[in-house]
Amino acid sequence: MARTQNSVVIIDTLRTPIGKRNGGLSTLHPGELLGIVQKGILDRTGVDPALVEQVVGGCVSQVGEQAFNITRTAWLAAGLPLTTAATTIDTQCGSSQQATGLASSLIGSGVVDIAIACGVEVMSRVPIGASGRKDFGLGIPIPKTYFEEYEMTSQFEGAERIADKWGITREDTDKWGLVSQQRAIRAWEEDRFSGQFIEVDAPEVNEAGEVTGTRRVSRDEGLRETTLEKLGTLKPVGRPDGVHTAGNSSQISDGAAAVLMMTEDKANQLGLKARARIVDSCLVGVDPVLMLTGPIDATQRLLQRNNLKISDIDVFEINEAFASVVLAWAKEVGADPERTNPNGGAIALGHPLGATGAFLVTKALNELERTGGRYAIVSMCCGGGLGTGTLIERL
Repeated sequence: MARTQNSVVIIDTLRTPIGKRNGGLSTLHPGELLGIVQKGILDRTGVDPALVEQVVGGCVSQVGEQAFNITRTAWLAAGLPLTTAATTIDTQCGSSQQATGLASSLIGSGVVDIAIACGVEVMSRVPIGASGRKDFGLGIPIPKTYFEEYEMTSQFEGAERIADKWGITREDTDKWGLVSQQRAIRAWEEDRFSGQFIEVDAPEVNEAGEVTGTRRVSRDEGLRETTLEKLGTLKPVGRPDGVHTAGNSSQISDGAAAVLMMTEDKANQLGLKARARIVDSCLVGVDPVLMLTGPIDATQRLLQRNNLKISDIDVFEINEAFASVVLAWAKEVGADPERTNPNGGAIALGHPLGATGAFLVTKALNELERTGGRYAIVSMCCGGGLGTGTLIERL
């Protein structure tokens, strides 16, 4: 049962290809990249931009080019109506999924009829952690009193502790890393991503930073052929004897994504076909030391609140921040690995932080349509011990 007053439906989703670090999208200002999907989703649905009342965007490193409410500046830079309001939020890796939850709540509660959720991160230009760098002389994000309450761990250490707790081995993480790559390669070979993304024209620049031409980015750049033997040669990145490497952890990436939502009544008035319904969403708090177990609690909450069993869910998109996050989640909730990230995850496709949540909603919706499934759950772990969750139903 939906937990909102109005039935909230998804009209369309759109993403850019996911660029690798210093790859095809790295020459674009993040505001320009986000504006491409904001405008693109309206162009292809024919929705009048002036009807969009609010845009809620996610971005993690809100400093430099990604500061100053990038959701709003991207919208204006794309030539879209100044009367549309915009907000940028930071829920760490789950930012644009939480943006989706907040935008759907605005619609469900009757505050607005039409909203866009979106997100962006160009990690090539604004590195992860840039907003809390000590050398800026602005202090650190964590107050001293925090350390009296909790041990401060990195996400790498949290992932290793999850592996310890759920008995996940290096062989397990490497196998999942291989599966992610194989599934993503298959998805591209079978054209499963058709209709999900917008091609992006990005400037080519020389070493002096001068624009020398334009290149078109039309494919995810993180895919790579590999084997278990090759993955086994990589050095651990968290602990010297850890189970996570660059081959079974998420990639540093660039990208943007958007989700267009409205009330079901408004969709009918505009003659638009709704593709899915937002059944429920949640944001849960979990142990900030283990940090990355949020998808377990978020999945359980969504199932319990909506009287569903794990077997009722046809597609799971669980962010592959680290392989142990997905593997521990699957063990704990009893999910079918074959239904989990069926077209590859962040290990193969990349993880452009603030954009990933809307990217996963895009993947989940399109996979439901491809397979004829009914329900999908999208969930992400977030820095600081949070978990995002969205339950959608194909219409």
